[in-house]
Amino acid sequence: MIRIGLLSDTHGYWDKKINIHFKDCDEIWHAGDMGIMPEDMSFYKEKSFTGVYGNIDGANTRNQFPAIQILQKEALKIILMHIGGYPGKYTAEAKKLIRENKPDLFICGHSHILKIMKCPEWGHLHLNPGAAGLEGFHQVRTLVRFTIMEDKIKDMDVIHLHR
Repeated sequence: MIRIGLLSDTHGYWDKKINIHFKDCDEIWHAGDMGIMPEDMSFYKEKSFTGVYGNIDGANTRNQFPAIQILQKEALKIILMHIGGYPGKYTAEAKKLIRENKPDLFICGHSHILKIMKCPEWGHLHLNPGAAGLEGFHQVRTLVRFTIMEDKIKDMDVIHLHR
């Protein structure tokens, strides 16, 4: 069993409340557009941190994180990328990755719009945690927490961080 804290689009802003909401998570995943990450990221050293770079990320972030992560957690195959679209409107690259890898869970960021839905075409769960940073048009900042237990995703929580 693994408890995941998922976020995206922090754009260099790290709200201290994130640490509180993710304190019981085993792993933290970031779906890109990290921006310059703060120096004091104590959770980063204490927990497993998996991320991908996004379109606003500079060379330092791109040197530390790949554009795409294909993960196996418990019995689930997961794709993590920044710009992927959403069911019915996936990017060409996302469609190719989905066809080739047949994920159980597809995660992307970029849109700043929280979206959790089953993909009718391929059957995987699509997850976009929205945006946790201050940059962008979104009115509510969001995070997602969930548990992976064998081949199931359970106990999903959407967390709203007010501006």
